[in-house]
Amino acid sequence: MSLDTILQLIMIISAGLMIVAILLQQRGATLGAGFGSSGELYTARRGVDKNLFEVTIVLAVIFVVSILAGFLIPS
Repeated sequence: MSLDTILQLIMIISAGLMIVAILLQQRGATLGAGFGSSGELYTARRGVDKNLFEVTIVLAVIFVVSILAGFLIPS
């Protein structure tokens, strides 16, 4: 496998996992949030919610780094 193929696989896998991680998060998921009046309190993230948030950030960084590496590494 070439380096380009590996980078493309990393991009696809990280993008798919990031989509899943974003969809699993709970904040702003109410119908009222779409109209600007969610009525939710902003509290600290705890437990699974905090871990899911951190995993989403890591996946986003991996995705962006793999895209930049694809541009910078000559084919």
